[in-house]
Amino acid sequence: MCGIYLDYQSASPVDPRVHEFMERYLSCDFGNPSALHSRGLAARAALEEARTKVAELINAEGPENIIFTGGVTEANNLAVRGVAQRNAGIGKKLLASSIEHISVLNPLKGLLKSGYELALVPVDSTGIIDLAQLESLISKETILTSVMYANSDIGTIEPIREVSDMVHERGMYLHVDATAAAGKIPLDVQKEGIDLLTLSSNDLYGPQGAGALYVKPGVRIQPVLFGGGQERGLRAGTENLYAIAGMGEAARLASLEKAIESSRLQAIRDGLIKEILTIEQSYLTGHPTLRLPHHASFRFSRIEGESILLTMDAMFNIQVSTGSACSSRTLEPSHVLLAIGLKHEQAHGSMVMTLGKENNPDQIPAIVNAVRKTVDRLRALSPL
Repeated sequence: MCGIYLDYQSASPVDPRVHEFMERYLSCDFGNPSALHSRGLAARAALEEARTKVAELINAEGPENIIFTGGVTEANNLAVRGVAQRNAGIGKKLLASSIEHISVLNPLKGLLKSGYELALVPVDSTGIIDLAQLESLISKETILTSVMYANSDIGTIEPIREVSDMVHERGMYLHVDATAAAGKIPLDVQKEGIDLLTLSSNDLYGPQGAGALYVKPGVRIQPVLFGGGQERGLRAGTENLYAIAGMGEAARLASLEKAIESSRLQAIRDGLIKEILTIEQSYLTGHPTLRLPHHASFRFSRIEGESILLTMDAMFNIQVSTGSACSSRTLEPSHVLLAIGLKHEQAHGSMVMTLGKENNPDQIPAIVNAVRKTVDRLRALSPL
């Protein structure tokens, strides 16, 4: 299928090198890592090798601090619910930024039924968390604060070091969803004072069906899925060795290549932003400079984001997004765009482009031309 793919934040292809690396875990080295025979021991070695690679990507204290899961949604649930339930005797107050992913917000809201309290910290018009509001909301009973490293809807990167200092001065644990940031910008859980951090395999050009949770030494957490004693007793079930091995190799390649690749993508991103903002009544969403290097997001007056997506796909074979793929089928405006102060009708005119390895500068004119024609066509049809 030819065309230009600009939705890497919702799904990325598996790197061919990763695919080649994983293949043997489907046929030859397929053992159960919990088995004690030779094939099981070989599988255990592969599992621990992947754990080491992921730990090195984020500068974890050691591979034992990485817990593998079936995806980032499960990792976020384990972080949120695991910390809350294990530390309920200390306090029941929870904090999160108002622009967290729904796989963080929904588990937090679910805990309200068990007597927990949740407060959402507002962000400014570019998506940067309000540190003064955060400081005013944290107390000794705040057992968990969740602030994502970067937002997938608007690309804004958060001041995690400042957030960490504030959380640990007044509260307890900091959870960071790094799904959108990993492999794109440097991550260092020790330097930035992060207690729990979640990662997605597919966002690193690894296979779908694998994720990871970093747990800092000394952080108290309990499982939310019960069964065997896999993953330090925190994630029951036989590990998906094929996907985990692929995630590890993807993490290794990201560690080696992210600086050069991010610089390359940022140049394309900046070219797209410069040209698309020449379209009448077009606006950049998110922070103009503190944003992910592969992320360009816009809103257009008087048209719908779903119409932009469908027109770009059908007429120009260019795939874009209009917000998080996890909630796009609701046809409701992005809660992130509402949180940065946009009105419902403004938030509906959203278009998100996330770049990846198959994109290049030569595509910029075709993309800009398609966007311009799409906007003109939809505005001509719009009753607004």
